[in-house]
Amino acid sequence: MEQRKLLERELDILRDRLLLMGGEVELALQRAMHALLQRDSDVANQVIEGDRVIDRLELEIDRMSVDILALRRPVAKELRTVISISKITPILERIADHASSIAKAAIELNDEPEIHIFGDFNEMAERATEMLQTALDVFTSNDAEKARQLIAKDEELDQIYERLFGNLMQTMSQDVTKSTRLARLLFVAKHLERIGDYIKDICELTVYMKEAVLIKHQQ
Repeated sequence: MEQRKLLERELDILRDRLLLMGGEVELALQRAMHALLQRDSDVANQVIEGDRVIDRLELEIDRMSVDILALRRPVAKELRTVISISKITPILERIADHASSIAKAAIELNDEPEIHIFGDFNEMAERATEMLQTALDVFTSNDAEKARQLIAKDEELDQIYERLFGNLMQTMSQDVTKSTRLARLLFVAKHLERIGDYIKDICELTVYMKEAVLIKHQQ
């Protein structure tokens, strides 16, 4: 019984650290897009510097996961929880890397003449941030059904990306003097699209944790 209580307490701590990391990643994405849309290089630098905090949290969660597996030997749902968290952690770190890349693009663009940024960027950034927050909430509540619903929303993000990509390419062909700046915006759009894919991965792991079913590549 004592071992069981220790396992439950350590799993609670592990979940809390994951949610802390998720909150930092969500904030990084919000700040990166603010830096881009509001031409705020100071905020962009905060995102880049804050990436070290996220990296430290990733290492801490990795160490805690290994300790739980080695010392508590969880089984069934508890084992799936540790496995899922250990897989979600690097996913969050990759999302943070994309946020840092967006912040770096913002700094480069802010040093150049201002260029019109399509409204789709706002929509895409808001959708991605909202999806990330929902994915973390769904993981916390262990809601496989909502996780499946969120997976389906990735298609909407892809559609915004395709529309934005087309608009940027059309503008690039019409005004070659803006090519470099527009190319940077293309990369930003791709970063947001990839973040959507990673959020889908988090949802798939939530379904696995709840139902012991692997749904990757089944959509």
